[in-house]
Amino acid sequence: QVQLVASGGGLVQAGGSLRLSCADSGRTFSRYAMGWFRQAPGKEREFVATISSSGGRTLYADSVKGRFTISRENGKNTVYLQMNSLEPDDTAAYYCAAGIIYNYSDYPKATKYQYWGQGTQVTVSS
Repeated sequence: QVQLVASGGGLVQAGGSLRLSCADSGRTFSRYAMGWFRQAPGKEREFVATISSSGGRTLYADSVKGRFTISRENGKNTVYLQMNSLEPDDTAAYYCAAGIIYNYSDYPKATKYQYWGQGTQVTVSS
């Protein structure tokens, strides 16, 4: 069973950095693609970044490309999202998710992820 716990959110000024972590207490973490999604008040949940089960492939939303980096340590059952050059528009609750996904084109789709962690709030002040 996959149980995801996200952490690392907080309040930061524009231009600053945060690193989010998402840890899985189960034993099958390395089987899953991992994704980060975010949801701002009044908006739909949107894709941020994803990484394949081995860590060999990553994909980013255009809005964060070049600023955010997703990585994982399968030995620690943890996925990370390093967020640099943060902007006020990055303010949202950030969610990690795990999924068995066979097609690379499906990686950005929230419906393809079977397990979700609780959100961690990121607030970027201007």
